[in-house]
Amino acid sequence: MARMTTMPENHVKTAHSSECNAYDMIAEGYTAENETSLLNAYYERPAMLELAGNVTGQRILDAGCGSGPLFAELRDRGAIVTGIDASAGMLEMARQRLGTDADLRVADLADPLPFPDDTFDDVIASLVLHYLEDWGPTLAELRRVLKPGGRLLVSVEHPFSITLWQHMAGKKPKYFETRIRIDEWTMGGQTAQMSFWDRPLHAMTEAFTAAGFRISVISEPPFVPEARELFPEEFREITGTRFLGFLFFVLEAG
Repeated sequence: MARMTTMPENHVKTAHSSECNAYDMIAEGYTAENETSLLNAYYERPAMLELAGNVTGQRILDAGCGSGPLFAELRDRGAIVTGIDASAGMLEMARQRLGTDADLRVADLADPLPFPDDTFDDVIASLVLHYLEDWGPTLAELRRVLKPGGRLLVSVEHPFSITLWQHMAGKKPKYFETRIRIDEWTMGGQTAQMSFWDRPLHAMTEAFTAAGFRISVISEPPFVPEARELFPEEFREITGTRFLGFLFFVLEAG
């Protein structure tokens, strides 16, 4: 099977890159591609919504909301949603989708969050943490704004998948190190250099527990059934219902 392009749904600016400006540049093309992509529309978003469960009446922070597709789904299910993102361009796309009354704010996950303690029932960090080199301060802030017993739902690029594809490309990544990776994306006629921080699974779980979270779920979910018919070439060599794509966590705040 050819590697499927990884299309992280959400994003933050880091001290080591210019993702914020890059996403501003590709915002329109990125949003259009994200709407119907296999990994986002037929894998990551459905899986995240399944993990979220019944969200009626819940106050949820969509941390790194991008153009707002997950925000819209959560709101349609009865949640009270606030969205933050470092990219003003992506938030403009979100406002076009969600309307002017949507609670959307420019905020960088590498910085302190503009919310009081114990504000949210759930925080969803959908394909966003792998843009950060140091998860510690961000997880501490997400823990702070969660109510006691609240949940942090996380999806990240699967560390085994990244290592596998790098080996297949003839590279020799050091899996047990936290390392930077640069990809070039072209969308809507614009090309941007994107940087990601790859880390091993144990580094992820250690960061979660160090921030005061209890890991209740680690998931490698199936794709939705209709994906096989819509993307026959991508599934030519897959006979089961799963592939190595993203890794999901449900974390509970003590």
